[in-house]
Amino acid sequence: MIDLKGKTALVTGSVQGIGFAIARALASAGARIAVNGLAGDAAIHEACEAFEEAGAPQAEFFHGDLRNPDDIARMMEAVRAWGGADILVNNAGIQHTAPLAEMPRQKWDEILSVNLSAAFHTMQAAMPLMAERGYGRVINIASVHGLVASKEKAAYVAAKHGLVGLTKVAALEYASRGNARTGGVTANCICPGWTRTTLIEPQIEARAKAHGGDLDAAVADLLAEKQPSLRMSEPEEIGALVLWLCSPLAHNVTGAAIPVDGGWTAQ
Repeated sequence: MIDLKGKTALVTGSVQGIGFAIARALASAGARIAVNGLAGDAAIHEACEAFEEAGAPQAEFFHGDLRNPDDIARMMEAVRAWGGADILVNNAGIQHTAPLAEMPRQKWDEILSVNLSAAFHTMQAAMPLMAERGYGRVINIASVHGLVASKEKAAYVAAKHGLVGLTKVAALEYASRGNARTGGVTANCICPGWTRTTLIEPQIEARAKAHGGDLDAAVADLLAEKQPSLRMSEPEEIGALVLWLCSPLAHNVTGAAIPVDGGWTAQ
């Protein structure tokens, strides 16, 4: 059993999808959860309640528009006043598909801001305190597109490749902080392939049109193109990996980009 009692975890984009599953996994180990995401009051309340039911002694929402560095700074200051993040999971992400020549400038800027720059700002704020304590975990949810490219995803691929590089730099700079007893300070990426979330629904729906509206056929077609296992991952599987990376046993796992992709990037 991994024990995170006394630890605080900030998980961005934790009101739904992969972020929700990650936050619930950390809550189950006793961590306090700093919740962040775009949602209405009812959804926020339900998420906080779910995390406390899972085992978190506290779960509170921290507003922060991840497109805005000043907003992020205010959020991180509020989290620090709450006790500071021992665990930081940069999970929030947005996507827009279009050919390179047709990618709207605004979409490029927003995707880079949310998927890459926001992680820089949260890490810059959180990691010095982790170093002081001798324990800290930064886990950035990248993507297989942090390791390989696909057509019509210029902004997303650029952001996720950048996130992998940023994580490696942080891992090197903080590698010697703490020790095996305290758990050390580590920074890693998880790189999921096709995972069952709302983020990929537009791509499934687009393919379904070519299959007479058959969503199952669309999913099968999507998987066959890239993911040799022919199986999607579930958000809870990503949550379980994040939980293990937070264990003191993982003190020497740092600077890694771990694919959870059914063999996609092994090809």
